[in-house]
Amino acid sequence: MTFLIITTLLYFLPSIVARNKTDFAGILLLNLLLGWTVIGWIVALIWAWASEGPVRVRYVPVSSGHFCSRCGTLSPARTHFCAACGRAV
Repeated sequence: MTFLIITTLLYFLPSIVARNKTDFAGILLLNLLLGWTVIGWIVALIWAWASEGPVRVRYVPVSSGHFCSRCGTLSPARTHFCAACGRAV
């Protein structure tokens, strides 16, 4: 019984590693369908260990405008009213 549990956990190791990734469904399908082959299992494990990739972040300079306190929209600099809701900034 212990051998069956250990081999099942080892078989689904790529899916366990990738449980919090965005492409978890693809890794799980690859593990289910081609995991019985050694190459499919290794590919799924490498895919699970691979990094997510860089997240693009757009930096906005502090002096580029004002945030509205009501709706949170960024208004251009030198404006006195929010373009989205009309409240004074």
